[in-house]
Amino acid sequence: KPVPGTWEELTATAKEIMEAERAAGNSELWGYVYQGAAYEGLTCNAMEWIASYGGGQVVEPDGAISVNNEAAVEALTLAATWVGDIAPEGVLNYAEEDARGVFQSGNAVFMRNWNYAYALVTGEDSPIKDDVDVTTLPAGASGQGASILGGSHLGVARYSEHQDAAIELVRFLNDTESQRKRAIEASRPPTLSALYQDEEIGARQPFIPLWKPVIDNAIVRPSAPTKADYNEVSSEIWTAAHDVMSGEMEAGAAVARLNARLSRLKGAGW
Repeated sequence: KPVPGTWEELTATAKEIMEAERAAGNSELWGYVYQGAAYEGLTCNAMEWIASYGGGQVVEPDGAISVNNEAAVEALTLAATWVGDIAPEGVLNYAEEDARGVFQSGNAVFMRNWNYAYALVTGEDSPIKDDVDVTTLPAGASGQGASILGGSHLGVARYSEHQDAAIELVRFLNDTESQRKRAIEASRPPTLSALYQDEEIGARQPFIPLWKPVIDNAIVRPSAPTKADYNEVSSEIWTAAHDVMSGEMEAGAAVARLNARLSRLKGAGW
């Protein structure tokens, strides 16, 4: 079957394969696993779903709250249909490693995860190492998929007693050779654009060059515009998504509540 290009296609394909496998006696197989627990991972997933449907970034880079729209409702409504159907009920408690455990044991057709998982699911000791490939996340009704950017940052404390050595270490960890090594050995995406055309990386981790347009067009969580309120903003996002997926709230009501709570948090300004 062709690789699903939309969330609706993913839903249908996952269901078709899962049901055929179940009929053949494979009672453990699921169609789709992802991060559905009430934590930061679900904020990432929910924002990707909403953005891919043309529903915006929940809180836009300029600080405007944009989540109260029909596209966001449509995205969360579809996600709620997965639980107990193509995804196990337990997905409501899944973080990254829970999803990978099911997928790497051969018990899921599709998985959404972060880049680190690729090196593990294709590693020498992985039972599915020869049966895995990577593609971009599906599109929603807007016709364009959305990927959310994560990352880690290195800095040097002002009060460090060894600032020069610490700065040297940060520069070393971020230099070309260190980034090439991490890309090859741990499937970590480089921050240096030139490395996406690196022949050695492309040969060893052929999916990394495919990430360049994904990263160039990625959305980000609204930590910059919401400043000190971000932790609470994220909690509200994952709570809304989890309440919809668990059947506690209809998507329209959850999105309206999320909009109201974010507006209250924002007040006169972030």
